[in-house]
Amino acid sequence: MGGVLPVRLGVNLDHVATVRQARKTTEPNPVQAALLAELGGADQITIHLREDRRHIQDYDLELMRRVTQLPINQEMGVTEEMLGIALRIHPNVACLVPEKRAEVTTEGGLDVVGNRERVAHAMERLHAAGIAVSLFIDPEPAQVRVAAELGAEAIELHTGEYANSRDAEQATQLHRLEAAAVLGNDLGLEVHAGHGLTYQNVSRVASIPQIVELNIGHSIIARALYVGLRQAVTEMRTLLTEARNEARLNSLSDK
Repeated sequence: MGGVLPVRLGVNLDHVATVRQARKTTEPNPVQAALLAELGGADQITIHLREDRRHIQDYDLELMRRVTQLPINQEMGVTEEMLGIALRIHPNVACLVPEKRAEVTTEGGLDVVGNRERVAHAMERLHAAGIAVSLFIDPEPAQVRVAAELGAEAIELHTGEYANSRDAEQATQLHRLEAAAVLGNDLGLEVHAGHGLTYQNVSRVASIPQIVELNIGHSIIARALYVGLRQAVTEMRTLLTEARNEARLNSLSDK
């Protein structure tokens, strides 16, 4: 296998709920979308229950946990309210993220270095309930090291700066992701990545051997408007598989 493992695809369904909440009605239904994503090849459903409930609602999370056969990755702020919900719903993974009411979408990684005690306390409670913890962080060595010291099962590297850059700057940002992924893997962490990834820019990130999971939402939901959700997920799954196969062949040729 050349030491390169397959990469899992987590499909974020927040923006299915965004369309629904625009009219405060019952459709489109994120739970139905989860079933289509599963048929399209998703390995996981990712949803972010925000403090202001701008898209996903509490009942979405509750129904999703009961209906879909896929693991649920609950993105959540490090707040008492969200901890209580996670401990009640019991997602497979709790991904701790920073959250600001004014932001359109998450603007950066969680500062686990500066919020070590607070994050550690949240992780202790989640772990006591048998919930795995992922920390959504910027690809900085100090953040990766503290995540490992705190005992997180995984880190999710924030790919926003990579996604928003071009040419030489994008190559620089890709190198940051590669270095953080290698460090995280060496420290015993599962390495995930996500934010701003699209059908056009995902392959280079999916080719990083140490990254074993990508969480992608907006681009898939946007594509689904044209081709349907099941097909959109299938197309993204194909891109990840092709990128991983190429990485595997490159690994073998280097031996």
